[in-house]
Amino acid sequence: MKIKLTDEQATELARWRRDASLKPAERDRVEMIALSDSGWPVARIASHLGYSIETVRRLFRRFPKEGFLAVRHEAPGPAKDEERRRQVEGALEKLLRQERTWTAGQLAEALRGEGIELSARQVRRYLGRVGSWRRTKRSLSHKQDPEKVARAKETLALLANELKQAG
Repeated sequence: MKIKLTDEQATELARWRRDASLKPAERDRVEMIALSDSGWPVARIASHLGYSIETVRRLFRRFPKEGFLAVRHEAPGPAKDEERRRQVEGALEKLLRQERTWTAGQLAEALRGEGIELSARQVRRYLGRVGSWRRTKRSLSHKQDPEKVARAKETLALLANELKQAG
């Protein structure tokens, strides 16, 4: 399995070799094509660039159909759904405007009421994109009854003294 480039493809190869936007793995793929055009066998190309033979073959099978677009490394998974992202972020912003504190699990449950199924982990990922939300630890000290706090501190002090005397 070898690739023999036409004159047009050779010119295109030279342009791709100078493309600064290529990622390192994409540069390696361009080099695989160039080496194959120079007559190198698949096994030697794979060994020289540190890839498996099947990786080189996969590129060479895609190249006749896709051309140099086969060089680009696409992220795995489905394409991004921008409309859904906007829908989820809009619903989250609406919920976060309420005067209350939310956990990711509570937000996930509230979103289910609006027909959006997300786990708490997925909600946290969306919250990272929403500018009005900060992940902070909030203290409830401003809501505590001062008399109860004083009694609890006295009880804890007594218990601490008892432990010192027993130990």
